[in-house]
Amino acid sequence: MTHDDLRATLDEIFAARDREDMAPTIEAFTRVLEQHPNDPAVLYEVGGAYDTDGQEAVAAEYYRRAMDAGLEGTWLRQCYLQYGSTLRNLGLFDESLALFDEGIRRFPESESLVLFRSLTLHAAGRPSAALGSVLQLVADKFRTDEVLRYEAALRGNAAYLESLDADAPAGAVIRR
Repeated sequence: MTHDDLRATLDEIFAARDREDMAPTIEAFTRVLEQHPNDPAVLYEVGGAYDTDGQEAVAAEYYRRAMDAGLEGTWLRQCYLQYGSTLRNLGLFDESLALFDEGIRRFPESESLVLFRSLTLHAAGRPSAALGSVLQLVADKFRTDEVLRYEAALRGNAAYLESLDADAPAGAVIRR
């Protein structure tokens, strides 16, 4: 099977998935994995299927293996997001933030990585930092007349909010 054929097969399985019943999708991806045990794209898709099924601990292992196997491009960016979110769902906030930070360094144009990192900050008990990072993203990426008019205020508020939670350890619940 060529790489293009393999990608087409993975895309076909993904397109046919039923988010309410992931067993057939997991089974189909697992059959492909048996034929391509070290292919990073296959490992990633298996992880995604388990993740959608709510089996985050299993998904995390496949995501890690996919990255270790050399996942690249769009799928690597998506894996950073999905793996980081999975770690958040498992309560591994420090690991999630570290993974998101790595992903953002590699894919600085990705708004989704910044937004999902904000969800981890919030889940880790750092709501001010979460909102601050979203405001920073708005100032950086949404260059409308309105945003440009208030850019300095947005950036100032973002920095202030992020500073409120700067010393809080991940998972600490901050009460104000």
